[in-house]
Amino acid sequence: MSNGMQLLKEMDISRDVIRAFEWLQFTELTSIQEKCIPPMMNGNDIIAIAPTGTGKTLGFGIPMLEYVNLKDPVVQELVLAPTRELAQQIADDLSDLAHFIRGLRIAVIYGGQPMRKQIQVLEKRPQIVVATPGRLIDHMERGNISLLNVHTLVLDEADEMLKMGFVEDVEKIIRSVSPNRQLVMFSATTNQDVLTISWKYQNDPIEIVVKSDKEDKPQITEYIIDSQAKDKYEHFLYLLDSGAFSKAMVFCNTKDMTARLCDRLQKMGYNCECIHGDVPQSKRNAVMNGFREGKFDLFIATDIAARGIDVEDVEAVVNYDVPEKKEYYIHRIGRTGRAKKKGKSFTFLSFRESVHMDEILKYTASKPVYLYFDEFGTLCYKDNNAPFLANV
Repeated sequence: MSNGMQLLKEMDISRDVIRAFEWLQFTELTSIQEKCIPPMMNGNDIIAIAPTGTGKTLGFGIPMLEYVNLKDPVVQELVLAPTRELAQQIADDLSDLAHFIRGLRIAVIYGGQPMRKQIQVLEKRPQIVVATPGRLIDHMERGNISLLNVHTLVLDEADEMLKMGFVEDVEKIIRSVSPNRQLVMFSATTNQDVLTISWKYQNDPIEIVVKSDKEDKPQITEYIIDSQAKDKYEHFLYLLDSGAFSKAMVFCNTKDMTARLCDRLQKMGYNCECIHGDVPQSKRNAVMNGFREGKFDLFIATDIAARGIDVEDVEAVVNYDVPEKKEYYIHRIGRTGRAKKKGKSFTFLSFRESVHMDEILKYTASKPVYLYFDEFGTLCYKDNNAPFLANV
């Protein structure tokens, strides 16, 4: 028995969940999972600060599955997520983890999907619901769902959710569940809204902090490429053809740039797709599923997708545009180097963006490798002028 399964057995986790852990080919527990599962199993409130890509979903998902009473057709476990993409990803992960649990029903509800379809799902009496706050409030006000029997309420990526303006919705949802419920909060950072929610609604929470140390920090080699705006597209094509990666996510700051870059690349024969705020939810889902299934290898997106995509075999992240906010840099590059695999990130940097990039790197404590294009158009290392080795 592997170390991970042995630990789960020692935590008295059920056989069906341990089977799923093995079926999913996991072998070890991450730090956040080791630290979170026991106190959750004991019923403690938790506030956990952990970087992205450290396995938080299994950290709260395993105890949630242990709590569920399959004979009671009421909502017992509730997860709130800031975006539709993340909500769907969490629901998919929980479904995989519950693969061997017969009779468990999981529903995911979010805006952009027909209400009637979601009502039909809720009428099947799910025991676990994953939702975005706004759409959940809509269903609550219409009487489509009751939260009175919720045993555990998880706020995933609480910092982002509260920063997006969901404070009132989140508080209303918390007040709608039993006062005896367990409240668990996961956040990549701490801010005043997160601390306020904890102070108002948690009971003697256990604080868990997982730092980005060597064990948990994604193994990502970060590259900064000097490139002025007029040269960026040609430099990007060079990078695509260099063999540095085969499957990548590319981030742009605007919907227009995302669409234009995707269109240009498709006309050049590259197998790519994109999503942004104007893409209907049904197409977003189809594109993201296609990327997960390997139907195309280049996925271009705005930051709307940065927190909702969890694809283990993304080899690289490309910041076609320098992210507008410091936190976005972490969220973007965190799409690679997952599940303890190595990854790469490439950021195209113009001179006028250098001050902002310095602030980002100070915030992330990153030590990137700097690259530039020499007079012959060859990508080189800045420290020794040697040609860039794509396969390093």
